[in-house]
Amino acid sequence: MRLMDTIVLAVGSVTVLGLLCAVMLAVASKVMAVEVDERVTGVRELLPGANCGACGYSGCDGYAQALVDEEVMTNLCTPGGDKTSKEISALLGLEAADVIESFAVVFCTGDNAATQNRMDYSGIMTCAAAKQLYGGQGSCLFGCLGFGDCAAVCPMDAVCIENGLARIDRRRCNGCRLCTMACPNNVILMDYSESTAAVLCMNTEKGAVVRKKCTSGCIGCMRCVKSCPSEAIAMKENLAVVDQSKCTGCGLCTEVCNPKCIRIATVKC
Repeated sequence: MRLMDTIVLAVGSVTVLGLLCAVMLAVASKVMAVEVDERVTGVRELLPGANCGACGYSGCDGYAQALVDEEVMTNLCTPGGDKTSKEISALLGLEAADVIESFAVVFCTGDNAATQNRMDYSGIMTCAAAKQLYGGQGSCLFGCLGFGDCAAVCPMDAVCIENGLARIDRRRCNGCRLCTMACPNNVILMDYSESTAAVLCMNTEKGAVVRKKCTSGCIGCMRCVKSCPSEAIAMKENLAVVDQSKCTGCGLCTEVCNPKCIRIATVKC
C-alpha cells in the first residue's frame, strides 16, 4: 500500500470515529438530559452567591431549589437582606418576609494587653494550625487565637486583627457566618440584636484560674446576675450567660462587671 493510501485511510478512520462519537454524545445529551426549572435558575440569579450556608442549605443552589420545590421562607438569606427576599417573593409569587439581620460577634476580649502567651509558636501562621499544637500559644485555651482565619474568609472585609484579637465591623458584616465556621475555637457567634448585653468570654474555668490567664475574662463573681433587674443573666459552668430574650439593654451588668467582659453590642465588637 502506498504511503498516500495509508494516510487517507488513517484520516478517514479518525473522521468516521469522530462522527460516531459526536452522534453518541448528541443522543446521550437528549436521553440523559435533566430538566431544569427556569424558576430555580431565576432565583439563583437573585441570590448573592456567597454559598455560606446561613440559610440552612448547602449553598445558594440548594436554597434556590428548596424555594421552588418546598416553598420555604424567602427571608433565610442573611447576606441578601430584605431586597433579595422581596425579589424572590415577587418572582415566585410568595409572601415576602423581612430578613432578621444578624451580625458576627467575637466572644473574647483577651487581647495582648489582657493576656499573654504560654509558649512561642513558629509553625504555620493560621488559627487552625496553631490549634493543633496543644490548643494554641495563648495561656487561655478558650480565647481568640489571633492569626486571622476569620479575616481571611470574610467576603466583606469586615474582620481585622487588632492587638492579637479579632474584631468585627458591624457596618460591613453581612451575617454570612463564614467567620464562625473558620474559627477553630468557636469564639465567633451570631448576634441578633444591637441593644442587648453579651458576655464576651468563653472560658468555663474557675474564676481564680481565669484571672491568672486573662484580666478581661469572666471570673464568675455573679455581680451581673445579682444586678440584672430582668433576671436575664445566669451562671452556666462558671460562666455568665445572657438570655437575649429577657435582656432589655439597661447596661447595669456592664457597670458592675470588674473584668469589663460584659458589653452592650456596638458597631465594632
